[in-house]
Amino acid sequence: MKEISRKFRGDNLPNPGEAREPEDRQGSQAAPMLAQSQQSTESEAAPSEPREALSELKAPNSSKMARAGKALEGEATPSEPGEALAEVKEPNASKMARAGKAVAKIRVALEHLWKSPEGKLLYRRRGFWVGVGVLTLSSGVGAVSWGWWYLDRSLPNVSEVFTFVRDGTLTIKAADGRILQQIGPATRDKLNIEQIPVPLIHAFIASEDSRFYQHHGIDYQGILRATVSNVLARDVVQGGSTITQQLARMVFLTQEQTLGRKLREALLAMKIEEEMYKKQILDRYLNYVYLGSGAYGVADAAWVYFSKSVPELTLAEMATIAGLPPAPSVYSPLVNRENARKRRNIVLQRMAELEYITPEEAAAARAEPLRVKASAPKRLQVEAPYFTSYIQKELPKYVSKEALEMGGLTVETTLNREWQKIAEEVVKEAVELDGASQGFEQAALVAIAPKTGAVKAMVGGRSFEESEFNRVTQAQRQPGSTFKGFVYTAAIAAGWSPYDGYEDANFKVDGYKPRNFGGKYRGWVSMRDALSSSINVVAVKVLMDIGFEPTIKLAQDMGIKSKLEPIYSLALGGSEVNLLELTSAYGTIAAEGRHYEPHGIVRVVDRRGKTIYAADFKPQRALDDETASIMTWMLEPVVQYGTGAAAQLRDRPVAGKTGTSDEARDLWFIGFIPQLVTGVWLGNDDSYPTWGSSSTAAFTWRQFMDKVTEELPVQEFPELPELEDRNGFLKAQPVQPHSVYYGDTTPDNAQSGSANAHDYYEGYYY
Repeated sequence: MKEISRKFRGDNLPNPGEAREPEDRQGSQAAPMLAQSQQSTESEAAPSEPREALSELKAPNSSKMARAGKALEGEATPSEPGEALAEVKEPNASKMARAGKAVAKIRVALEHLWKSPEGKLLYRRRGFWVGVGVLTLSSGVGAVSWGWWYLDRSLPNVSEVFTFVRDGTLTIKAADGRILQQIGPATRDKLNIEQIPVPLIHAFIASEDSRFYQHHGIDYQGILRATVSNVLARDVVQGGSTITQQLARMVFLTQEQTLGRKLREALLAMKIEEEMYKKQILDRYLNYVYLGSGAYGVADAAWVYFSKSVPELTLAEMATIAGLPPAPSVYSPLVNRENARKRRNIVLQRMAELEYITPEEAAAARAEPLRVKASAPKRLQVEAPYFTSYIQKELPKYVSKEALEMGGLTVETTLNREWQKIAEEVVKEAVELDGASQGFEQAALVAIAPKTGAVKAMVGGRSFEESEFNRVTQAQRQPGSTFKGFVYTAAIAAGWSPYDGYEDANFKVDGYKPRNFGGKYRGWVSMRDALSSSINVVAVKVLMDIGFEPTIKLAQDMGIKSKLEPIYSLALGGSEVNLLELTSAYGTIAAEGRHYEPHGIVRVVDRRGKTIYAADFKPQRALDDETASIMTWMLEPVVQYGTGAAAQLRDRPVAGKTGTSDEARDLWFIGFIPQLVTGVWLGNDDSYPTWGSSSTAAFTWRQFMDKVTEELPVQEFPELPELEDRNGFLKAQPVQPHSVYYGDTTPDNAQSGSANAHDYYEGYYY
C-alpha cells in the first residue's frame, strides 16, 4: 500500500511515453493506472475547474470511505485508487471527479516545468544537480567574498603603527622630544632596530615566530607546529600567532577571543606585511610588546629585570626577556625564577635549532645563573615634576573630557630641559645656602620667552617629593615693589615723562601713610630715579594721579589675572598675585608691548597620531611700542645701580625690578633681556618673616641667567624714543581723596613723637 501511495503522489513519476521495465508487480500495475488517470483527466477536466473543484472537497461519505479502503488494500482496479481516495473527502461524486481532474492538471503543469527539451525530467539529470551545486557554491563564495571585502574596508590604516600609543596613557615631552613623564602603560625608552642587538632579535624570532622572514603575516605551518609542540610538551613552548599578528593585536585590537577579532587580526597582519618592511615590523614589536612587571618594550625590560641598557645584556638575559611574551606574569624572573629559567632554556634551545647560536653557546648560556637586579620602570621616573603637574592641570583647558578619559595622549611642551636642570640647581642652592642664613625655606623660579609666551623652565619649590605645592602657579603672595612697574607703566602710557618729578616726603592720604625703606625721604625726584631707588611715597602719588581703574586695567592687559583691589597700597604690592602671572606681565614690556599668554603646551596628539590641539596664541596689544621702550629704559637703572644690582650680567643689558613685602616675608626679582623674562621668589609657605632682602632674589636670578645666556646671542633693547610732545593712549582718572597730609623730609626716626601717632610739626593737610 505504501508503494502505491508513493507512486500515486508523483514522487517518482516516469516521463510520459518513455518505455520502462517493471521493477515488481505493484509497479507494473501502477503504470497503467496512472496513464488511465492522466487520460481521464485530460479528456474531462476544464481548464477553469481546478480551484472550484478543490473548494468543494469538504464532507466525507461512508460509502466512498469504504471504496477508498478497498482501493488501498489492492482490491480496487488500477483505475480506482485516485477516485477512491478522492471520495474519502468528496461529499459528491461529481465534485470528486472534478477534483481529480484538477490535481492531474497541476501535476502535468509541474512535469512540464521539470522537463528538459528532450523530454527527460531535469531533476533526474546529473547536470541539473551539478548546476545546483555550482550555483550554491558560487553564492557561498560570493557571500564570503563580500564579508571579506567588508572586513577589509573596516580595518584601520596600518600606518598608525608608527604613531601608536596605548589607551589610558599620558606622555609629556620636553621641547627636544625627550620624555618628561609618562602615566599609564607606556613605553619609556624606544630604540631603533639598529640599536637592538641581533641576538636579542633572533631570540624573539626563535621564541615567537621562527618563520618570520618566510610568511606574509600568517604562518599556517607555524600554527600547526606550535599546537603539536605545546600538546607534546604539555606547556606553552611555542606561540601560534606570528609577530605581525601580535603587533596588529597590540595596536588595533583587544584580547577578546572571538572569531571576528581573529579574522580582523589576520587581515591586519597581511596588510601590515604589505605596507611595512620586516625591519619596521620588528622595530615596532620590540618597542611595544608587554614583557611583564610594568615593562613595555625590550629597553624597559632590560632596565626592570637587570638594571641594564639593551646593549649590556648577556645572551642568557636576552633569552630570558624573549621568553616573556606568551605569559609575562608566569615567566617573569621577579615572580618565579624557576619558571623564568626553564623558559629561558627553551628559547636558547630554539635558537640553537634554528642555528642562530651554536650548541656550545646555548649550553654556556643555560649554565649561567639567573641573576636579577630589579629597578622600577623608567616610566615612573619624572623630570621637571612641577612643570609636568602644571601641564596636567592645563590640559582640560584644551582637550575634551572624553579624550582625557580615553587617554593615549602625547603632549608636546615648551620646556627646555637644559635650562630646567639649571633652574633646579639654582633653586636648591638658594634654599640650602642663602635660606639658612636669611630665614627662608622655599624658592621658586619661572622663565618665559616673552615674544611667544612659552614657559622654558619652572621650579615650584625646593623639593617636589617634600611638597607638590607649586609656588609658581599656586602661591598667591604680595608682590611688594615689583608692582610699581605697572604704576609707572600706566603713567608713561598716559603721556607722563620719566623726568616728571614728585616730592619724596612724609605723606598721608585718607589715613594711609606710605613709608620708605629705611624711613628716609629725598625730596624732589624724577619718576625714573624713584623707580630705580624703589621709593614708596612717589609710587603712591603716581597711582593717585593716574587712578585705580586705569592702573588695574593696564596691569590686567599686561597679564595679571588675580583680583586687584583699588586701594592706595596697591602701588606697593598690596594685592596678591602669583609668580607666573607677574613674570608674564613683565614679559609684555620685553615683547615691546605685546602680551602673549604664558603656556607650556605646544601640541596634543592622540593615540592614532592625530593632532587634537595645537597652540596658536595671538599677541594682544597691551602697550604701544614707545611706552614699552621707555619702561625698559626706566627699568635698566634698577639693575645698573639700583636695588637690583645683584642681577647684572657681564655681557648684556638687563631690565627688572625688585620687590619686598612687609617684614621681608616675600623677596622678589623679575628681570628680562630681549629673549627671556625670568621671575624669582624667596620666602616661607607660612609667610613667616625672613631677614633677607630682594637682592638675594636678584642674585639667584643672575645665577640662572648667567648660565642660560651662554647659548643666547647678545641683543640690545629698543632705542629710547623722543620724550617730548608725546600723546599717551591711556586716559588718567585721578583719585579724589577725602584728606591728604603733606609733610617734610624729616626721617621717620627723627620726628617728634611716634611716626605711628602721625605727629608732624611741619606739614599741612589738604
